[in-house]
Amino acid sequence: MQRTAIVTGGTRGIGQAISLALHAAGHRVVAVYHSNTDAARAFSDANGIAVFQWDVSDFEACRHGIGKVAETLGPIDILVNNAGITDDAMLHRMSPEQWWKVINTNLGSMFNMSHHVIHGMRERGFGRIINISSINGEKGQLGQANYSAAKAGILGFTKALALESARKNVTVNAIAPGYCDTAMVAEVPPEVLKSIVEDIPVGRLGTPADVGRMVAFLADDAAGFITGATFNVNGGQYME
Repeated sequence: MQRTAIVTGGTRGIGQAISLALHAAGHRVVAVYHSNTDAARAFSDANGIAVFQWDVSDFEACRHGIGKVAETLGPIDILVNNAGITDDAMLHRMSPEQWWKVINTNLGSMFNMSHHVIHGMRERGFGRIINISSINGEKGQLGQANYSAAKAGILGFTKALALESARKNVTVNAIAPGYCDTAMVAEVPPEVLKSIVEDIPVGRLGTPADVGRMVAFLADDAAGFITGATFNVNGGQYME
């Protein structure tokens, strides 16, 4: 069945692959972006996926943006909270600005976006919310106290909202990707990247499409008995 889906951070990297996977599954997809208008327009032109611009760390911007999407494409059935940033530093060198920028974007956006779709999902008796966490939210990472804290917080948020929404046929799940072949990972020094790959049992980086396929599965109508779960898409690098 065709549904209306929003993917935050949906025009590049893992978000782009998620948008494409949902589009391929037949859904009406909106990819939300914040700053790179040229990349967003190029993505939309190439794939026929609508793009909207707003700051997911801003509660009112999310309310306004989601309202515009609903006016254009109809009520939101699927929300993928994917938007995220990094601003790394050892904690003793990390500024409050670095801390809150990452927390507000990566974790605050979970509330900002979900709050504005959950009412309608509950009323209609259907919804899929899929939150993108990270392997580093599960195991931690040197120099990423802000990022790891935010991504770990996503897991608790997912479980709580899943419990609140299950009776209304609204499922809430998380995906914790490992290291994937994205522009962000490409910035890692080659010797560090080599050691990362050596630590992945399957012997390679993940691809954004690996995550996109998992999102498409969880968004499907047939996935209604799965909620409150975290799916590790990491090649076996971290096993709970």
